[in-house]
Amino acid sequence: MPETHRRADGLPMSRYGNRPTMKDVAARAGVGLKTVSRVVNGEPGVTPETERRVQEAIDALGFRRNDSARVLRKGRTASIGLVLEDLADPFYGPLSRAVEEVARAHGALLINGSSAEDPDREQELALALCARRVDGLVVIPAGDDHRYLEPEIRAGVATVFVDRPPGKIDVDTVLSDSFGGARGGVAHLIAHGHRRIGFIGDRPRIHTAAERLRGYRTAMEDAGIPVADGWMSLGVTDPERVRRAAEAMLTGTDPVTAIFAGNNRVTVTVIRVLAEQTRPVALVGFDDIELGDLLRPGVTVVAQDAAALGRTAAERLFRQLDGSLITPERLELPTRLITRGSGELPPVD
Repeated sequence: MPETHRRADGLPMSRYGNRPTMKDVAARAGVGLKTVSRVVNGEPGVTPETERRVQEAIDALGFRRNDSARVLRKGRTASIGLVLEDLADPFYGPLSRAVEEVARAHGALLINGSSAEDPDREQELALALCARRVDGLVVIPAGDDHRYLEPEIRAGVATVFVDRPPGKIDVDTVLSDSFGGARGGVAHLIAHGHRRIGFIGDRPRIHTAAERLRGYRTAMEDAGIPVADGWMSLGVTDPERVRRAAEAMLTGTDPVTAIFAGNNRVTVTVIRVLAEQTRPVALVGFDDIELGDLLRPGVTVVAQDAAALGRTAAERLFRQLDGSLITPERLELPTRLITRGSGELPPVD
C-alpha cells in the first residue's frame, strides 16, 4: 500500500495523490460549484465575503485550475512555440529569454525546441507544436521551404520568423542587418590599413552567412581591393574546419593580415588559432562573445541585439493574436560595432 497522509479537509490521500478539484473547494468553503468557478475564472456575481472563503479554501487545499477543459472549449492553449537552431548556442539564450518574457506578460507559456539545423527536424518540431494547439510560432528556420505551415497559418496559428527569413511564404520576419554589419566590420579593418583580409563563415545556404559574405565582398569592392581565392572560406563551423581555414589563410606567400569571422563560433576558434601565431593578426567577429572584453587585446565585434530580435518577434506575434496586424512585414534591426583592440591592430607583413 502506498504511504498516505491527510488532506486539508481531514480525508486520507495517496502520496501520489489526487489533485484537489473545484468540488473539494466548494465543499470546504460551503458554497456551490458555480460559485467556485466564478471565483477561479474571475467572473462577477460573488460577494467579497464569499470570495474570501473560496480563496481561503483554494489556498488551504493547494487547488490549481485545470486548463484542459478551457482549451477544449476555446481551442487555445495560452502557449507559443519557439523553434531554435541550437539551444546550446549562446546567441539564442537572450533571444529565447526575451520571447519568454513577452509570452509571460501575455499570460502564455513558451515551449521551445532545437532543429539542429536540420530542415526535416524543423518541420517535424513546428508541426508537433501546432498539433499541441499552440497559439503561435516563432521560428528560426533551418530549411528554405515553409509552405508546410500554410494550413496552420490559415487555421489561425500566428507565425513570425526571426534571424532568418522564411522560404516561399509571406509572414512577419525580424532580422538583423547582417549585410550592413559585415560591410561595416570589414570597412573598419580596411580603415586601419588592411588589404589582405580573410573571411570565414557558416554554410552559404544559410541566409545570415550569405549576407555577411556579401557584406565582406561589398566592402572590399568599395575599397577597390581584389579578393584572392584563398581569402574566403564557408562551411560548417566546427573547430577543425575553421582551424584549417584560418591556418591556410595565415600561411603561404600572401598571408592575410586580418580576419573577419562570420559568427561567434567561428570567432572563438580563430582566437585560439591567432594565439599560436608569432605575428599579430587583426580580428573582427560578427556576434559578441562572452569574455571578449577581457582578452588582450579585447575582441572587436559587430554586435547584434539578440534580445531585441526575440522581443520584437514575440511582440509581433501577440499583435497578430490580438488581431491588430494584418499585412506581414519584414523588420531589420541595426547592428553596432564594438571596438576593443583586436580590430584596430595595424597590418604586419
